[in-house]
Amino acid sequence: MANLDELLRDHVQLEVECLDRIYLNGYVPTLQTSGALVTFLRQHRKHAIPSPALLDQMTKTFRKALDSYCTLHEIPMIHFERNERKDDVAKKYLARHDGSERVLFVGVAQEKAWAFKCTTLKSGGKVSFEYSRQWVYVNHYYFYLYDAEFGPAFIKLCAYMPYPMKVYINGHEWVKQQLRKEQIVFDALDNGVLSCQNPPRLKELCAGLGAEQIEHFFAKWMDRLPLPLVADDRAAGYRHRLSINQLEVSLTQVVSSPSVGRTFFEEVIRENLDVGRPDRVQLVFDRKLIGSTPGTFRTSVVTRGVMPSIQFHYKSCRVKQYFKLNRALRTETTINNARDFYVKKDISQLDCLRTIGQTINRNLLQVLRLSHSCRLSASSFQRVVHPSRTDAGQRVPGLRFGDGRVTALLQALILIMHRPPGFLHKELRPYVAELLGPDCPYTTHKMSYDLRRLRHKGIIYRLPNTNRYSVTTYGRQVILFLARLERRVFDRVFAAVDGAEPVPSKLALRIEQLNKEFDRVFQQSHFAAAA
Repeated sequence: MANLDELLRDHVQLEVECLDRIYLNGYVPTLQTSGALVTFLRQHRKHAIPSPALLDQMTKTFRKALDSYCTLHEIPMIHFERNERKDDVAKKYLARHDGSERVLFVGVAQEKAWAFKCTTLKSGGKVSFEYSRQWVYVNHYYFYLYDAEFGPAFIKLCAYMPYPMKVYINGHEWVKQQLRKEQIVFDALDNGVLSCQNPPRLKELCAGLGAEQIEHFFAKWMDRLPLPLVADDRAAGYRHRLSINQLEVSLTQVVSSPSVGRTFFEEVIRENLDVGRPDRVQLVFDRKLIGSTPGTFRTSVVTRGVMPSIQFHYKSCRVKQYFKLNRALRTETTINNARDFYVKKDISQLDCLRTIGQTINRNLLQVLRLSHSCRLSASSFQRVVHPSRTDAGQRVPGLRFGDGRVTALLQALILIMHRPPGFLHKELRPYVAELLGPDCPYTTHKMSYDLRRLRHKGIIYRLPNTNRYSVTTYGRQVILFLARLERRVFDRVFAAVDGAEPVPSKLALRIEQLNKEFDRVFQQSHFAAAA
């Protein structure tokens, strides 16, 4: 079976690196506090008393404007049922749409929102109002629309002050719309592109989607849709601003042989369940993890139907990999909180977050390439496990396969070998000591002895003018091959033939039965069975 490096080098027909699903928050910066709300009502709207009745009037006015808008444009308004999938409803309307730019329907759902709530205070015959932000259940309006530039999208508006919004668009849909406008022939791959007549232009379009296009889309629909904040409010500066709520950055690699690709991907899942460990996940996300780093770092395998996917987690970020419709390897990073990477959430940071997502996708592929390509020739295996001599005639002890100390050394190197600046003697030794356990003390002298063996065997080399070491390309193959051989072959075989297990395997039972049969034959032949 081809390894990952061979598959990506020889069998990829098309590579598409693009923004995928984008969820944005819309908020009015000057309406986020109770003081700002009072200023809006008294100074802008010119009301002497900032009564909550004014907010109720704004909501009723908005609802009337919405009803008129839907009637004028013949837009259906539906109420979502409890637990109903809104995407399923949208697909029905989209299936019979003619492709023109318009609002397909308006959906209404009662959902939780972080909005203003008023408390009435009475003191000395006077009445005053106090506003605070609280969780409330209010109506939200989903404007499902088809845009000439972005295709299917929706804008969700909370009908309660300060009128927060959610905006959903899809980068792949934007690219498809641009391909159609330029009359470039392509085949769609669900949420992606399967083939394209002009791959270089496709690559340019994918890189061309940015904050400017998104803000133009948002401004256009803000001018068209009915809103609680009317034109005079927006002209006075009470306009919604966009921030990034969730961003997906995907890398789709279409392979020429679906059967080979699917078999390969299932093998990748089986062999990389430990990528989510803190020691390895930092290689993918290019972030140093310390004890106080928040979040759960783990690997999970999710199966929907017959299609498995593998997911790796860092803080609130997730990178997912799956084989899409048996045609393409999809690597997809989802950034749920830009602050995980010390980046602001404003829409202007889109390019920065895109670069971070692309780097994570590439890092994951590189880690999988290293772990999946570890073939070793018989002569190389002999050179590692048997004693050898250097060019100067110096004897180098072998790394005996199966030896506990060698096994711990190789496993420790797997955890540390991807560090770009290499590693120090004092950084590797604690890993080996922990794997050996307290019954086998691992001193600094033993570490120095092992580093010498590794260096003369060509597995590591010392960085010039430093005390740091780095693993060679040959060393990576040796380490991964020997570690995998022991973990996936010998450990399983030994466990399978151990009849002392609480639930012995079928192989163990058969071997025990065979031994009894040999004992019976020897006894019948008047020989004592060997101990």
